[in-house]
Amino acid sequence: MLRRTMEDPVLLVEREGPVATLTLNRPSSKNALNPPLISALGDAVRSVASDTAIRAVVLTGAGGAFCSGADLKEGLIGGEEVGARLEELHDVVRGIVRAPKPFLAAIDGAAVGFGCDLALACDLRVLSTRGYLQEIFVKIGLMPDGGGTFWVPRLVGLGRAMEYLMLGTRIDAALAREVGLANRVVEPGELARAAASVGAELSKGPPLALAKIKQAVREGFTGGIDDALAREKANQLELLGSEDLGEGVMAWAQRREPVFKGK
Repeated sequence: MLRRTMEDPVLLVEREGPVATLTLNRPSSKNALNPPLISALGDAVRSVASDTAIRAVVLTGAGGAFCSGADLKEGLIGGEEVGARLEELHDVVRGIVRAPKPFLAAIDGAAVGFGCDLALACDLRVLSTRGYLQEIFVKIGLMPDGGGTFWVPRLVGLGRAMEYLMLGTRIDAALAREVGLANRVVEPGELARAAASVGAELSKGPPLALAKIKQAVREGFTGGIDDALAREKANQLELLGSEDLGEGVMAWAQRREPVFKGK
């Protein structure tokens, strides 16, 4: 039974135990990002990222779509405030990436433009069979501006990235799974349940270790093997002094599920 902790006309924030779900709630526009939604999403990401009781976060959209990108009807690609608005969007991406807990995108229908970038900023992605990703910017004479030129080549390789970004290719769920953009693909009616299941599984993991894994993998995009090994050594030495390690070893010896506390 979900317990609502906060509700906004454009964003729903729900929590079930240690898993929070953020739902973009502008279904009439396929959850296009307008100023109120951008602001609410930024606040929510900061809130769940800092709440130690929340172990995993699901980001999704209402009404059969994830997010159709910036709301062009509200002037988000022009005007004097475009730079400031873009910086707000970037803060959302940074918040997801830097949060010390896993973010999972549950994608039904369109994840287009900045909506695609939001999905790619998350650590894992579950798509419904009718879900798709599309860096559509080039179709209107623009380029990705939410991290697409960073995420796509790292996830699918340079050759595919150039194709998807330069042609604005629609990447349906099956192809997304094939090239590594989707971790799982399920039927639309199973999407919420599948996302909740992955979120619950993540929430049972050791919070300190998950945070260090996320940080190390993200930072591993730069530097060489020596940098990666040094990073892993420093992080592992911190984890070796944690209570979670003792609980993990004890649970393994007793053949039971560990109960991690993030200490």
